[in-house]
Amino acid sequence: MKQSEVIKGKKEPATDKKPTSMMKKIVILLMKAIAVLAILGIVFVGIVFIVDKVAAKSEQGKIQSYGQLVPVDGKKMNAVIQGTGEEIIVLLPGFGTAAPALDFKPLIDELSPFYKVVVIEPFGYGLSDITDKERTTANIVSEIHEALQSLQIDRYILMTHSISGLYGLDYVNKYENEVSAFVGLDSSVPTLSEQEVSSSTLGLLSLIKKTGFNRLYAKLGDDPYVELPYDDETKEQMRMLGLKNMLNPNHINEIKWMPANFKGAEQITFPHKLPVVFFVQANHPVTDRWIPEHDKQAKASMYGKVMTLEADHYLYRTHAKEIAEKFGAYMEEIK
Repeated sequence: MKQSEVIKGKKEPATDKKPTSMMKKIVILLMKAIAVLAILGIVFVGIVFIVDKVAAKSEQGKIQSYGQLVPVDGKKMNAVIQGTGEEIIVLLPGFGTAAPALDFKPLIDELSPFYKVVVIEPFGYGLSDITDKERTTANIVSEIHEALQSLQIDRYILMTHSISGLYGLDYVNKYENEVSAFVGLDSSVPTLSEQEVSSSTLGLLSLIKKTGFNRLYAKLGDDPYVELPYDDETKEQMRMLGLKNMLNPNHINEIKWMPANFKGAEQITFPHKLPVVFFVQANHPVTDRWIPEHDKQAKASMYGKVMTLEADHYLYRTHAKEIAEKFGAYMEEIK
């Protein structure tokens, strides 16, 4: 047999065409699956966005007006006044409080038989407008003061919750001749500052608001008002205002400025002759520093006092009567 015939008779070596073809099919299937998931994701985001916009438009017509709008820096700031007492208490909210005047209602009801209570809703809160100005302590303090001037209120007790305690520290030093006493409701202290939030995180929070995922988050989470002392109508108003105001541009900007605002207050103390009283939760997550730091602030005042309550951060919701009674006793004590 010729060599050429032997060669022709040999079988060709096996090729990897079949495995290569299989790999291509797998890649194609994966790409199709990814494309389907991407489309489903886009559809899901679109549904969340549309549902949020439709619901927000519907809720806008259901949100009830309360209080009065006063001119501040060319915009409107909402204020609520209750009670006819000679002395005035000005209440300022903690960060992100959806509807301060509604949220403070249990405390307002306990204080208003003895005082005229004024709740100021800063820009971005409650029914107040949104502002383009940075949420620095200086701007916030100036705007609140302008609101009180618009209401012709020039002598008052300043009562603050949470972050407003930080702004209040600056406030009582700038307008010392107007403030007759300072009350902190689990108020922030400069030495326990907030961590800086990156610009990318702030952008993500803003995107969550714009796409409507804040509504989905609220829907899937627990109802924050279910066991609180508000009637059903008030709870529903607070829920709607919460969805409207949550992560709005002013809240995002306030988060951005928090570290600088805390840093700027580190060297500020309360005026020595100003009566200062703090109501703080006894079991704060940082109790080892929370109460001592409030003690330090109180010592700056010749009338300083710290009172602890078995409550959470929103202690005015559940311990309004106790706060009102202890505050009244404190004011009598220092006369």
